Amino acid sequence: MARTKSPNFEVQRSTILENAAQLFAQKSFPSASIAQLAELCGMSKPLLYHYYRDKLHLLFDIADTYLDRLVAIEDEVAGQGLDTEAHLTELIVRFMEEYATSRHYHIVLVQDVKFLEDEAHRKVAEKQRQVVDGFARLIARLRPELTAVQIKPVAMTLFGMMNWTFTWFRADGPIDRAAMAEIVSQMFLHGVYSPGLPHIPPRQEETPHEQVHLPEDGAA
Repeated sequence: MARTKSPNFEVQRSTILENAAQLFAQKSFPSASIAQLAELCGMSKPLLYHYYRDKLHLLFDIADTYLDRLVAIEDEVAGQGLDTEAHLTELIVRFMEEYATSRHYHIVLVQDVKFLEDEAHRKVAEKQRQVVDGFARLIARLRPELTAVQIKPVAMTLFGMMNWTFTWFRADGPIDRAAMAEIVSQMFLHGVYSPGLPHIPPRQEETPHEQVHLPEDGAA
């Protein structure tokens, strides 16, 4: 007879997944262990295995759950009836908000899905393509002169601008997340010379040139 699920099974599973995303993001998937996760969750390893059969199961569920959130955002914004440029701008803002609030999930998606086995990796990659295609269709409407071959690299360039902010962006820095999303959208849509780029005054203790730290001459 199959084991009956407890009434709080899904709540407990969500808690484990949240802790797993945090652990994998901090230590990397290969370095994190089920024993560490069980300790973080305050449960035994046998009990944890009742919810997830192994680390790869957890990794897939982290990526799949997070991508479902991104797909839901695309569907929600599509239902707002915005013109194409406003639609793309709103998507950029909403995605970067989600990247910030789901930072651990985002790091795992960007850095660790390569460790998934073939079938699970294929499923995640297909859902990633679905997300990228939503942006690509909007870019194609904004720039109909672009060829089909050009659209995908342009869309991936936008994701490159959005995806990697977690490696350097500081929430306690001189600009907030909303201003950062506006910078990305204006630069992508209108270039670095866009008059729509927000003016961010330096903090009182900073001079403008102190806000950006460039490599020394000759550095890569």
